[in-house]
Amino acid sequence: MPDSLLLFAGAGAVAGAAAVGLVVLLRRVLVSSRELGTDAEQATYQTLHLAARAAKHLRGGVSQQDAVKAGRHLKSLLGCDTFAIVDPHGVVALDGDDRLGPSAAQLAAAVQAGGKAQVRRGVGDGADVDAVAAPILIGKRPAGAIVAFASPVRAGMVRATAEVADWVASQIELGELDASRTALAEAEVRALRAQISPHFIYNALNAIASFILTDPQRARELVLEFADFTRYSFRRHGEFTTIAEELHSIDSYLRLERARFGDRLQVTLQIAPEVLSTVIPFLSIQPLVENAVRHGLEAKEGGGRITIEASDSGAFAEITVEDDGVGFDPEQIREVLAAPVLPGAAGAGSAATARSRDNVGLRNVDARLRQVYGEENGLVVETQIGAGTLVRMRVPKALPKAASATGPIPASADS
Repeated sequence: MPDSLLLFAGAGAVAGAAAVGLVVLLRRVLVSSRELGTDAEQATYQTLHLAARAAKHLRGGVSQQDAVKAGRHLKSLLGCDTFAIVDPHGVVALDGDDRLGPSAAQLAAAVQAGGKAQVRRGVGDGADVDAVAAPILIGKRPAGAIVAFASPVRAGMVRATAEVADWVASQIELGELDASRTALAEAEVRALRAQISPHFIYNALNAIASFILTDPQRARELVLEFADFTRYSFRRHGEFTTIAEELHSIDSYLRLERARFGDRLQVTLQIAPEVLSTVIPFLSIQPLVENAVRHGLEAKEGGGRITIEASDSGAFAEITVEDDGVGFDPEQIREVLAAPVLPGAAGAGSAATARSRDNVGLRNVDARLRQVYGEENGLVVETQIGAGTLVRMRVPKALPKAASATGPIPASADS
């Protein structure tokens, strides 16, 4: 075969292969396009994606530095030429034409005062730019405004800007709710610390004093236990700890209580080593043990036994504190757990309030567990008058998000 024919045949083969390749590529593009969904589905995805990216920068309010990052996403969401976020003090984020900052501040002030969206025509230097502004209202309180500039501003953008302002307001409200929950959790821990201070410290110091003359060595040991316990209870390392750390503090607490009760207080510990590193809310087991001593065994003639168990239950650690003391009326415990979280919040002077105040530790632990792990993960209390009390808590072994946000867990109670 002549060389020219061979070259022609080779070129034909290459062209054929290229054509096949192009067909395959086009088919992949078409399949890929179908997998992305219809135009409406893609638009919905893009809207939700931009909203989600903006949301994380708005929880601290529009006055925060993150508002600049949120503005970029909100500008893309509205499809405007220039976008501004304004707080009550002035422009905090401007994406686009910097010359429009004064117009944004002026229009934002007007809509915050009026409480409704407004449109202005011809606000640019050449009077060729339109603007729409909508107030960010937290309830009836203006927290700022958003302003969108375009040429021109159409009716669809006016409606969209008002909706985005309402959505921004809802994100700020969620951020404020998170902040109030954090403040409430800190207040609950302070309430637990206040509960420890007057009752236990007085009894512990009296017990130590009783040994100073008769058994000085025992008195010195109890002083060290007292120091360990108070150092842990009043530490400032955040709102989370480990089961191991909490049990270390409980051991110091029980040593001090045994100095007061003597043989009337017996303790059994059954702890699975694999759950010791589990992270739990700070002061969540110790108040249960103190309740068992104060309300279960102190009133029982002859004292009794407290059993503390921590076991591995798959993805959870299960902790129980049980006493064979005087027990409670189950209805009374239901009232305690249903009472307002902070001491003294209920009506003063009522019998329910007195019982609730006596069991502030039980109620606060239940509230904090539900806050951190969900409503289904509160305390379970089994009790009956004359039959003792068992309190069970079940916590995930995975690190709670709130705990990871507070930084590393201290390695020891001495830290």
